[in-house]
Amino acid sequence: MKDTALYERAITWAKKHGFSNIKANTEDYEIPAGFTRKGETEAYVPDISGSKLGGKSYVEIAMKTDDNDDQVSKYKLLSTMASIKSGKLYLLAPKGHKAYVDKMVKQYNISADVISI
Repeated sequence: MKDTALYERAITWAKKHGFSNIKANTEDYEIPAGFTRKGETEAYVPDISGSKLGGKSYVEIAMKTDDNDDQVSKYKLLSTMASIKSGKLYLLAPKGHKAYVDKMVKQYNISADVISI
């Protein structure tokens, strides 16, 4: 589970980078809309969504995990949805997680910007 401090840092990053209509999967914010892959029942809810330059982008707090497959599926889906909506996927990696996230993005060919927070 991601902690409130990480969400606050990610939301601050989104605001600093010109995002509006910010929604976050945390208290005090409206929860972003989730997406379900065809044939699956579980919805993937982005950590943060926001609008910028007419497009809709998604922000994920990316951390090391044991469930790599689920994480890769979520990132690929959010990346696809962002590109459909003229936006981008941003993966914000806390200290100690960036190398892992960079490697995963390259290995699975995920279209995303990886940023240290």
